[in-house]
Amino acid sequence: MRLRGLIRKEFYQILRDPSSIAIAFLLPVVLLLVFGYGVSLDAEHVPVALVVEQPSADTASFTSGFEQSRYFKPVFMRDMHEAQQALMSRQVSAIVHLRANFARQLRQPDGAPIQVIVNGVDANTGRLILGYVQGVWQKWLQRHARAEGQTLNTPVQLETRVWFNSELRSRNFLVPGLIAIIMTLIGALLTALVMAREWERGTMEALMVTPVTMREVLVGKLVPYFILGMGGMALSVAMGVWLFGVPLRGSLWVLFGTAALFLLAALGMGLLISTVAKNQFVAGQVAIIATFLPAFILSGFIFDIGSMPTVVQWITRILAARYFVAILQTVFLAGDVWSVILPNALALVVMAAFFLGVSRRKLRKRLE
Repeated sequence: MRLRGLIRKEFYQILRDPSSIAIAFLLPVVLLLVFGYGVSLDAEHVPVALVVEQPSADTASFTSGFEQSRYFKPVFMRDMHEAQQALMSRQVSAIVHLRANFARQLRQPDGAPIQVIVNGVDANTGRLILGYVQGVWQKWLQRHARAEGQTLNTPVQLETRVWFNSELRSRNFLVPGLIAIIMTLIGALLTALVMAREWERGTMEALMVTPVTMREVLVGKLVPYFILGMGGMALSVAMGVWLFGVPLRGSLWVLFGTAALFLLAALGMGLLISTVAKNQFVAGQVAIIATFLPAFILSGFIFDIGSMPTVVQWITRILAARYFVAILQTVFLAGDVWSVILPNALALVVMAAFFLGVSRRKLRKRLE
């Protein structure tokens, strides 16, 4: 009966405080719209300068590959000086230069060289552009060989198959990982703020003089925000699948079961922060620095953990978001791969038990 009253009181508090509802439901919508539409790791419609010193049928056939590709937005320029100026002013991201003797050398044994200059300020985009140019070149060689009635002799035939994200859309990779970031904010930030608010307003001291036990206080705080967090999770999944077209190949039961484990860990982190920082402003800052930023940078949401230094890879093992991101990307894009899901779910169980246990002990000591 006391527990039911505490839970009801917390729900009333949520309804009276628009910020809690905004963090749980408005924040996921804003973040998903920003990252879903505004952030892309794909290099498409890249402006590239095409410098053809002496136009011919061969050069027209080659440059048509850039015009038909969705990866490039070709800009024809008169000479290399103009192209280099455009590259330095970032009007274009690469230059493809065909010399005047291109058509003649094409029929020589050594072939015709093509000069490609890429803006390497952004190394990742530079590598993508170079790979796309090589792809256009390879397809043109095959078309040219067929037009000449010849066979393009290559020592290795490469057959490419893309699993799990066959469309190569970065949105399919970003949206599932973003759900972990959203739930980190909902769980840790909301819980840290609400507990700190109790200390600021003096209502925690009022609870201390009642017959309510500390276990009931903790459960009374966790249950409403757990339901709020799962609601934000459901909204994020619905937007990811129906608005952004991200495939969901795994089971919803697995998805929401592991999300519940992660949310318990996030709520435990928020409770632990609130036992240290009893001021809402300080609690919010600590929650962002200790949970959101590590989850954003070190969870594998954007940056591949395998490419990080060994020391940093070991640091990521203490982050709950790392394990949940791995589960989300697997369930969404690959399905119920239990060899990935079970170890990461077990890690979430351990971390949830650790944070909730430490929070309960710390809070009890403070009250005593």
